[in-house]
Formats: sequence, structure tokens, C-alpha cells
Amino acid sequence: MRTLGEDVAVPGERDLPALLRGMSPRLHPGAYVYAQVDGAVPDGAEPVVTVREDEGLTLVLPRQQADALGLPYDFVAAWITLEVHSALEAVGLTAAVSRALTDAGISANMVAGFTHDHLFVPHPRATDALHALQSLSRTL
Repeated sequence: MRTLGEDVAVPGERDLPALLRGMSPRLHPGAYVYAQVDGAVPDGAEPVVTVREDEGLTLVLPRQQADALGLPYDFVAAWITLEVHSALEAVGLTAAVSRALTDAGISANMVAGFTHDHLFVPHPRATDALHALQSLSRTL
């Protein structure tokens, strides 16, 4: 159970069929890229995801910010959020989503947030990915 504020407890969903039926994928506007920097997040960057690795700090940020900062990248992605409130302990959501996108020939990089799961798919395939996820949601 997660607590928001002092008195409001909001449980995350753990039941796979309920997660898939309620995932309500939402496509964010714009294009996002993966860039790697040494040290800290550069001034002017507002990443939506950061991952610290031995090789450096990976940022997922809007492409226009990366361009403005001169950060190199090669993967341009669309960002899809699964609006269902998933529990971090839920089993099978990532596998089911990955399978649906694999069957459609679409790569996906998934990130779990505290409340939702997020996917970064090749930008040119954003609409195809959204349709594949919506179809998965309707099959249950």
C-alpha cells in the first residue's frame, strides 16, 4: 500500500488481467532521446528519466533539450505511459506488454515509476505501439 500525503492510502493493482484491462496507454507529445553525460544533469536539462551506470548518467529527455545542449543521441523515442496504477510488486505486466510489442515488431524500453509504467518506443512506430497496447487491453 502506498501513502500519498498523511491520510490517503492508494494501493497499486497487482492482478494481471485487471492491469491489462485498465492500462489505458497514453502517448505523450513530442520526441524523447537517450543521452549520456558525465557527472550531473546539465543546466537546462529536465530529464523524465535518469539512470546512473558505471559508464555515466543516462538521461531520457525531450529531443529539443538535447539539441539545445549539444548532447549526442541516436535513438529517438515516443513516450507512452500506462495509466493504470500498477503495484511495483505486480507480476507479468512487463512481460505481457513486451510480448504484444514484440509480436508487432516494436522495440520497447520500459521504466517503472512509483505509480505507473512508462515505455519508450521508436518514434516512427508510436501509433503502432499504441494500437498494439490498446488491442492487448481489449483482448481480456
